[in-house]
Parts: sequence; C-alpha cells; structure tokens
Amino acid sequence: MKNIGIGTGRRKTSVARVYIREGKGSVTINNKNMDDYFATPEQVQMAKRPLFVTGSDTRYDIIITVYGGGLNGQAGACSHGIARALAQVDASNHSSLKANGLLTRDSRMVERKKYGQRGARRRFQFSKR
Repeated sequence: MKNIGIGTGRRKTSVARVYIREGKGSVTINNKNMDDYFATPEQVQMAKRPLFVTGSDTRYDIIITVYGGGLNGQAGACSHGIARALAQVDASNHSSLKANGLLTRDSRMVERKKYGQRGARRRFQFSKR
C-alpha cells in the first residue's frame, strides 16, 4: 500500500517519522502496537490526540519510527508528526489541528547545567561560617 502522508514530529530530543496510509485505524510504533509501546494510557492518548481532534481515528493506518529521548517526549513527537501528516493528507484538517495547538512544535528544551552551580539553576549549598 502507498503512503499518502508523511510527517516529522519533534519534542525535546525525540524525533518521530510518521507514515499514513488508508486503512482501518491501526497505529504501529517501531514495529510494536501503540498500546504495547507506551507505558501509560496518558501517553497513548497524547500521541493519538490529532486523530481524535480530526475524527479520523479509524480512517488511516499509521506507521511511526521514533528515536531519542524518553517515552513522554516520544509521545509528544508522535503527536506532532501525526498532526503534520494529517494536515498534509487533507487540508481541511489544518484549521482544527492549528486551533488545538497540535501543529506547533513545543520548543521547550532542558536547560543546560552551568559551571559554579549544582544544576541549571540550583546553586551549591552556601555556608555562612
């Protein structure tokens, strides 16, 4: 079967490549079922949110390759990639996806650790005497 939509999603350090085909609604991530891949139902719900917003959760089969980061970042990357691919497949999806903020890349990244400090913002313990 031919891919009708391709999208790349990113979140933190995770990257997801999403391929959409006409089908019955199966979602595969790294050759595993989505429910088996993610640890919690909240992560599954986050990743599938674009499908529910557009009402196309049973119209397409989705194949996702995701790498980098942890499971929460990967779920966000999957959501972003699915939203981009759905917008590419059907232009009428674009307005509802944009209104729900699903086409916008979440630019928040982990702040780097600074020298002279214990972490990004935490200072070393201060002793007055």
